Amino acid sequence: MDTAPPPIAPHATLPRHYADDRQRDRFVQALFDQGAPSYDRINAIFSLGSGARYRRDALRRAGLAPGKRLLDVATGTGLVAREAVDILGGAADVVGLDLSAGMLRQARAALPIALVQARAEALPLADASVDLVSMGYALRHVPDLVRAFAEFRRVLRPGGRVLLLEIDQPSNRVALAALRFYLGGVVPALSRLVGRGQADQRMMRYFWDTIDACVPPATIQAALERAGFTGIGCDVQLGVFRAYGAQRPAEG
Repeated sequence: MDTAPPPIAPHATLPRHYADDRQRDRFVQALFDQGAPSYDRINAIFSLGSGARYRRDALRRAGLAPGKRLLDVATGTGLVAREAVDILGGAADVVGLDLSAGMLRQARAALPIALVQARAEALPLADASVDLVSMGYALRHVPDLVRAFAEFRRVLRPGGRVLLLEIDQPSNRVALAALRFYLGGVVPALSRLVGRGQADQRMMRYFWDTIDACVPPATIQAALERAGFTGIGCDVQLGVFRAYGAQRPAEG
């Protein structure tokens, strides 16, 4: 009897944060619910240049233009969605989705887009209903990359594209040590001061730990291929910022 291929998790269990995978969802949801009020402020200070212009340029390179419809998965406070609204000239064709009610509250206060609380691997959208699916710095928080990517493919129209923004470990050991010191030590410590104390420190520590433990780019691209995408590529800037792109075939 044929068996389904094993799932591809973005990283192994992180005992420092949760005991096992059954606790993962509750931990991540609570973490971002608590950190939502400070998230934009922390991101603006410690984004390493990955700001509004980078997100806007990545969306344009992925083909977003007036007349297209975007689904922004794991929209958080709406940082990617805000740039999409600017490109499209309005909010009518942007949908933001997130598992965290706290993040959605922050997004709702800043953006007039449609917002949905749901999981990346169970999208409450019709088949072939959007032209671009984006996900900004959140693929490390889903339990199975292939399931999530298969849902992205399902809701995309034929010929539609997916854009995944991520932070990766640099290949240079000195650069990796510097990034680990900064994102794994400095940012969590300062987040406690500029944010809301220990909760924000824990959120940013988790952010780095998932980067440090994340599967390599080749595994992410293989998961896209398994989910049925073609034309898979990855733009790399500064050796750290990755923009994965792929397309749902025009037929099938």
